[in-house]
Amino acid sequence: MRLSSIPEIAKLSAPEKILLVEDLWDDISADANSIPVPQSHQAELDRRLKRYQLHPGELLSLEDLQIRIAKRK
Repeated sequence: MRLSSIPEIAKLSAPEKILLVEDLWDDISADANSIPVPQSHQAELDRRLKRYQLHPGELLSLEDLQIRIAKRK
């Protein structure tokens, strides 16, 4: 489905569209188990959890994270 297939949505103001998106997200998240998680995502989550469990003190501070992100730009 595309936005162009529902012309009524295109007529909404930006705040109305945001409310619509919030309502859609609430509806989707109410049944989160119906959304399949790709195996690659699950494997990455498992890898990160294992790393955290092995080295729980090796977390980045918010400031360190922001510096790393700024260096990538």
